[in-house]
Amino acid sequence: MELAGALPVAELAAAFAALPVFPLFDAAYFIVSVLYLKYEPGAVEMSRKSPFASWLCAMLHCFGSYILADLLLGESPIHYFSNNSSVILATAVWYLIFFCPMNLFYKCVSFLPLKLIFVAMKEVVRVRKIAAGVHHAHHLYHHGWFIMMATGWVKGSGVALLSNFEQLLRGVWKPETNEILHMSFPTKASLYGTVLFTLQQTHWLPVSEANLIFFFTMFMIVCKVFMTATHSHASPFAPLESCLCPVFFGSISSGHTSHHHDQHGASQEASHLPPPAAKSKEELNEGTRKRKAKKAE
Repeated sequence: MELAGALPVAELAAAFAALPVFPLFDAAYFIVSVLYLKYEPGAVEMSRKSPFASWLCAMLHCFGSYILADLLLGESPIHYFSNNSSVILATAVWYLIFFCPMNLFYKCVSFLPLKLIFVAMKEVVRVRKIAAGVHHAHHLYHHGWFIMMATGWVKGSGVALLSNFEQLLRGVWKPETNEILHMSFPTKASLYGTVLFTLQQTHWLPVSEANLIFFFTMFMIVCKVFMTATHSHASPFAPLESCLCPVFFGSISSGHTSHHHDQHGASQEASHLPPPAAKSKEELNEGTRKRKAKKAE
């Protein structure tokens, strides 16, 4: 029996692509997003001091990708907030995670086996958002490849790209944590994924959208669940990047060499500095008297 007959991938992918994400998958997406907000230092204290600021941060974690995509496409950044059901659901999740008595809701959703299920469901929503962003941009700009890729990318990782603005709402300023400078795995995966969906949308990738959604979602689920279960921050793309990046973009060995020369020159300069002047006899006697006075006290 052929594998295609035993496993109807096309039908499975089509059914998976037609699966509605609201409310179950969206609820899982909101739970994981607000959990990451609560993990931030000072987030719990901020929720007690300023609940409104905490709610705004939670909304950015839940809907930041929609806000950034609307800004890129010249639409109203608060357009998605007209979806009352999603906003109410996200608000309920935020309230239960931060203010549920005895932290019962937080303890339940942060229980690792249950959390892994929510993480997997979140990746389902992420890939749908990437595909929807590319499709929306293609509808507006039929030949704008870079617009499609930019829109799909921010739809998949807009929350991370807005992290510095979200930090400002919490009274924190850490420009060194810029997501562009230090891309996390979801940001990189969203970038690579939006390239695939753009090629598929422009008919350069001979695969159906349903199949691409299905297989890329499975890849994201496996990677994120494994990384969450092992508490790992290592990117699965790291081995490939370590091989390709030095070939196409050069290495940083020259920078390290110059830095080594700078340090070596500084050490040589320090070695040629004149020795400190010897203390006079009066200074030595004064130090002796002070030590004796301290012992007497």
